[in-house]
Amino acid sequence: MLARVRSGALLGIDAVVVECEVDMALGLPYFNVVGLPEGAVRESKVRVVSALKNTGFELPQKRITVNLAPADLRKDGVAFELPIALGVLAAAKLLEDAPLSRYLFGGELSLDGTLKPIKGVLPLAVAARDGGFEGVMVPSANAAEASLVEGLHVHPVASLRDAVDHLTGTRPIPPFSRSLGPAGERARDDAAPDMADVRGQPELKLALELAAAGGHNVLMCGPPGSGKTMLARRLPGILPEMTFAEALEVTKVYSVLGLLGEGHALVRERPFRAPHHTLSDAGLVGGGPTARPGELSLAHHGVLFLDELPEFRRNVLEVLRQPLEEGVIHLARATQNITYPCQVMLVAAMNPCPCGYFNVPGHTCRCPEHRVFDYHARVSGPLLDRVDITLQTRPVEYHHLARPEAREPSSRYYRERVEAARCRQRERFRDMVGVHCNAQLPSHLLRRHCVLSPRAERMLELAVRHHGLSARAHDRLLKLALTRADLEGHGRIEDVDMQLAIDCRVLDRRGWLNANTEGTPPSRGVTPPWRTASSSAGDPREGR
Repeated sequence: MLARVRSGALLGIDAVVVECEVDMALGLPYFNVVGLPEGAVRESKVRVVSALKNTGFELPQKRITVNLAPADLRKDGVAFELPIALGVLAAAKLLEDAPLSRYLFGGELSLDGTLKPIKGVLPLAVAARDGGFEGVMVPSANAAEASLVEGLHVHPVASLRDAVDHLTGTRPIPPFSRSLGPAGERARDDAAPDMADVRGQPELKLALELAAAGGHNVLMCGPPGSGKTMLARRLPGILPEMTFAEALEVTKVYSVLGLLGEGHALVRERPFRAPHHTLSDAGLVGGGPTARPGELSLAHHGVLFLDELPEFRRNVLEVLRQPLEEGVIHLARATQNITYPCQVMLVAAMNPCPCGYFNVPGHTCRCPEHRVFDYHARVSGPLLDRVDITLQTRPVEYHHLARPEAREPSSRYYRERVEAARCRQRERFRDMVGVHCNAQLPSHLLRRHCVLSPRAERMLELAVRHHGLSARAHDRLLKLALTRADLEGHGRIEDVDMQLAIDCRVLDRRGWLNANTEGTPPSRGVTPPWRTASSSAGDPREGR
């Protein structure tokens, strides 16, 4: 006899409906699984047979063939064990076909018939809704995750016996009722690092506030101990909370990798990923035998922090170009093409030289001049062109460290200002799909939304000509000035907004490497837009 049960196979962060066809025919007892199964799927037949016997079902001594269609799609994971077991029972005429056609099934079987949680339940639930199914049957531990999809009945199953009793009507399982709260979602951590812990550095805090308000990329260059890493780790605390749609996208990525954690169904806290500089290019953008998501996708709608940027391998840094520009990663493999989301804020930190003290007052640099330029040449010009804010940091002054109590603004203060700016941006882009902040604004719509005062227009023209900015840098300068206007509530981009945006692009200036670091960070007032001293050394990026 032939039976059909539907399940789902992961393709990137989405699920494709898979039909488990089970045929039971006369012949020597044999259990075979076909349809491009991977190792865990091939081994599932052993667990399925043991689970059926230990649950009390006697299988007839026949030849059993399981086909997972479509046959040209690679099947990986343990989620097919529950649908295979139910298909075997239906082929043996122990279950009716009608109830099986209403659901998508997924679950890993223990040898005693109990169900263990699986990865990728949220994509499975989305596939069930899009495929017109009534609901899903998943392990009890995954029910809260599946219930995030509206308009779908989620039946939590603790064992194979419970699934059979529900399908036969002996003991129906009521649909799971979602009640997200402290036990159901990973919310913002109130004990997270606070901006008030950082002494001094008001200019850097202003720059990070600007970056958070518009979703801009940041690069900080300065000596060790000047607060680069400390500030970067506090950036998620001033970012606005994710919308439900954004949280669902992030949850899908973490669900596919099994990183949600026990008892958590929805990721509400913006991700913060800080990989080590030994990271490979596949670890950054994704890849490997199963084309898993990488650190870029794990930081989706959050922050990707690359500390000691020049220490990363050159090929790793260069793969950042297209994802930073488009917000997605396209992985092409011999058998499949996968797209992962990666709308991230890139925050990077680096020292001014290998020893860390080049041009730092009070310190002597021991690096030869050519090593300093080679160190900076590891970060290519095209990558720097995709960074909106580039700053030189300076050592923290003693009087800031000696204060008995911190008097610095808290993360709550910055977050309130950032959320107000993001509200203005959401209103501005309410009719645009996929645009949530200024950094995501397409170039062809810049002049429609960026209204400049005459003085701001003149300053932008001088900056482009003086620094030789590319068209991309020009666009990013406009977006940065628009974010500053949103923070201050200006109806248009004023000269103070444009000056601050220009001040936040230190690496565009000739001679920035030999400038005194004490004068370079931005301020709220009107200051000359190019105040670093020129040097005969020129731009360290020249001659690459």
